[in-house]
Amino acid sequence: MVKVLIATGAVFALMTAASAADLPQRQPAPRYAEAPVVGKMPIGKSPIGKSPWGKGPVAARY
Repeated sequence: MVKVLIATGAVFALMTAASAADLPQRQPAPRYAEAPVVGKMPIGKSPIGKSPWGKGPVAARY
């Protein structure tokens, strides 16, 4: 009888601990970085072919 009582108590304690681990816990809200500003960069505003990027060195024809 004592063995059955101890086994029942152990099972009950194990079940209590397992069910307590599944309970939701309050956590702080995540802090996100501020979103970057969209649409403020001057992409495509300069005339085509007037920027120095992508142009090779100009060789003299003398």
